[in-house]
Amino acid sequence: MAEAPKRKAEANKPEATTRKRNSAKTKASILAAARVEFADRGFEGARVDAIAERAEANKRLLYHYFGNKEDLYRAVLLDAYQEIRQGERALSLDQYDPVQAMDRLVRFTFRHFLANPWFPRLLGTENIENARFLKTLPDIKALHSPLVGQIAAIIERGAASGIFRRDVDPVQLYISVAALGFFYVSNTATLSVIFERDLSSVGMVQEREAHAVQMVLDFLRTKPGL
Repeated sequence: MAEAPKRKAEANKPEATTRKRNSAKTKASILAAARVEFADRGFEGARVDAIAERAEANKRLLYHYFGNKEDLYRAVLLDAYQEIRQGERALSLDQYDPVQAMDRLVRFTFRHFLANPWFPRLLGTENIENARFLKTLPDIKALHSPLVGQIAAIIERGAASGIFRRDVDPVQLYISVAALGFFYVSNTATLSVIFERDLSSVGMVQEREAHAVQMVLDFLRTKPGL
C-alpha cells in the first residue's frame, strides 16, 4: 500500500518542475519587457498593459510576481545593477597585474554600456526621479561595496609596485571610468551631428574605448605636482 503514495509523489514531480520552470521563464520575460518599457518611456510614461503585452504574459501574473508598477520598476533597477556587478565579478581582476586589471575594468564598463543602451536610459530615468526608488533598495550598497574594494586593491597593488600613484579615491575613479562610457553611449546621436562623425561606427567605438583606457591609466600613473 505504501507504493501508491510514492508513485503518486513521483508522478507529480515533473509537473511541479514544469510549473517552476514556466514561472521563472514568465518572470524573466516580464522583467525584460519592463526593462525596455521603463528605459524607453520613463517611470511615469511606462504602462503595465504595454509591459504585459510585450512579455506575452497575463497582467494578473505580472501583479502576482512583482506587485504593483513601483515594485516592478524596483525589480528592474535591482536586476540592472546586479547584471553589471556580476559581469565585473567575472573579470577576476585580482588575478591580473594592476595595469591589466584596470584595462579590463575600463573596457568591460565601456562595452557594457555599449551593448546595453537601455541601461544609460534607465539610469537617466532614475536620476529624473531623484533616485527615489534606488534609495529604497536595501541591497544596493552591498552590491557596490565589493567593487570599490576591488578598485582600492588594484590601486594599492599598483602603488606598491611603483606603477600607480596612491592618492586616488576608488569611488572617484570608478565614477570617471563609468562616465567615459556612459556619456559616449548616451550622447552618441547628438555628438555625431555636432562633430560630423559617426560615433556609432566600429572604428570610432574602438578609438573611444582605447582613449578611455589610456586616460585612466595615464591618470593613475601621473605623480601629484608634475
